[in-house]
Amino acid sequence: MSAGPVLLFLHGVGTGDVEDGWQVALSGALVRLGYPALELDRWIAPKYAYALRNGDGKYRVPPITVKQPGKDDARTNRRAFERRTSAMEYRLGQHEDLPNWPGAGTVVDVAFETNPFKQAHNYLHDEQARARVLTRVLDALPDSGEVLIVGHSLGSVVAADLVRRLPAGLNVVGMITIGSPLASGSVRATDLREAMQEPPTNLGWWINFWNGFDPVAAHRGLSSVMPWLLDLRVTTPPTPRVHDAVEYLSDPRVAEAIGYAMHGSLSTDLVRTVNAVDVPLDADERVVLLALRYAHLVATYLKDDQQDRFTGALRAIQSEAVEAMLQRRDVEGRPRPELIAQLAFDLADPTAEATPPAPGMYLTKEDALVQLIVLASDNFLRPFDIGFSESIKRQAMRDLTAEIGLGSVLGGDVLDAVDRAEKVLAGSKGPNWIRIGAMGAGAVALVVATGGIALAAGAGLAGAAALTSALAAFGPGGMIGGLITAGTLVTAGGGGIAFGLASSGTSSEAVESIVMRQLAAVILRQKLDLEQDPAVWHLLVETERQVRRAHERLDEYSDPKSPVLVELRKKIQLVERALEFMREEGLEPAAEPQTSSAAR
Repeated sequence: MSAGPVLLFLHGVGTGDVEDGWQVALSGALVRLGYPALELDRWIAPKYAYALRNGDGKYRVPPITVKQPGKDDARTNRRAFERRTSAMEYRLGQHEDLPNWPGAGTVVDVAFETNPFKQAHNYLHDEQARARVLTRVLDALPDSGEVLIVGHSLGSVVAADLVRRLPAGLNVVGMITIGSPLASGSVRATDLREAMQEPPTNLGWWINFWNGFDPVAAHRGLSSVMPWLLDLRVTTPPTPRVHDAVEYLSDPRVAEAIGYAMHGSLSTDLVRTVNAVDVPLDADERVVLLALRYAHLVATYLKDDQQDRFTGALRAIQSEAVEAMLQRRDVEGRPRPELIAQLAFDLADPTAEATPPAPGMYLTKEDALVQLIVLASDNFLRPFDIGFSESIKRQAMRDLTAEIGLGSVLGGDVLDAVDRAEKVLAGSKGPNWIRIGAMGAGAVALVVATGGIALAAGAGLAGAAALTSALAAFGPGGMIGGLITAGTLVTAGGGGIAFGLASSGTSSEAVESIVMRQLAAVILRQKLDLEQDPAVWHLLVETERQVRRAHERLDEYSDPKSPVLVELRKKIQLVERALEFMREEGLEPAAEPQTSSAAR
């Protein structure tokens, strides 16, 4: 056997494709993608059609050689499997679902019990047939090395049954099933589903390709019964041969998955980053790199399973964020900064690690204030949600503020300001009641509710143009857009955002998250003897006016417990608490000087 994995093809029902037409179709698809054709010494295709019907002597089902991990190791095994699966999903790209074929599930279950599916039925219910097939396949395999399993139709059932019975020295780099009936109700009569509740420890990844027009595979995909595998739909049209292996293996994505498993990547996506130059970052890019640096600092204080989960999520977030920033530069015709390009890595390589941004991004207190408040109170790993202790957050924030030249004490001051603002708005509910990440959801809700008016109103003409450009590239949600939007809302003021906060399209929870962070900025400015932004007071006053007017207008006719009125009362209470705190702390803006009539 030549270097690299060998492909094991497990055929479906019928004669077993005695002429190996599947190999011709697959080789053609591989060549079209730029891979070499399937060489004769790189594939094995045992025939077992006869073994399904007849056989001499008594056979025993081959024993399980790959034991499932124990309870302590199952989580680690599942997480490593998910990382490899995510890498394949990233490589193959997101698929577009097609409409289900009406009645497909019924066709599957009926067809599975009738000719030519009788052979599959025999395998599932006849222990001797099962033993003969598995023995024949195992006899054709080497005892060591690497193998890629491709199972079509009945062959996918054999593959699922076989993978845990392979020689201990044979590593399964991946498994691809096509036209599989494993989601059919008929398979429930076997022990396969129960045995495959967790990924086998010798299996690299499993991708199931299915066609909505294939009466055998159109049930629901296999993730409905084995949620840890990756289901992808192919788009071949309905024809009398839609279930054939040739049709599936001719599909570019099926061939790409096989080509990558057999030969590695043909991609040169990351080569372009070598052309990066030492150009300055823009404001939005600095926000993102600061967030990534903070996340890496947090990771250093986590331990065991929590650290493993956090770094896995951070790896995915960093890859997406860096790629988004580089693409934005390309679209706008600007050179790629070296500081960003050096953070890129191939997410399709499950062994690639995320390099932390270098420390030393020096900022003034005024420039850093808003960004630090957002990092201290927002979910910067969105859409992942991983909590960690206040002590870890505090230590990582102290490290970050020390790195940017502002001293470690400022890190504690930031968290103290956020904590105090939470207590002010919480009232009798106590501190820490605002869920981390609410700012992101609230920011997106406010953008949607106002059509972007709130942000534009707070950013000024030049700032609004820059913000519009950034959100067009990144969107208001996600990691980058969420941080940029949240930061803008911390400093935004004026009628536009007040209208957005009062709008019924913005929940009281969103108002809580936004007002809390604005109040935290007020508290931190007070602590650092920085000049206050009068726009915060005017925003709260205008919001209070608009919310009270909306409440009075609806209160006269609506039911007292109307959900709309309840939300409006919550908003009024929040704004009142914020204004009262600022008044008590002497943070109410001074009255504007009167102009005499003589001067006029």
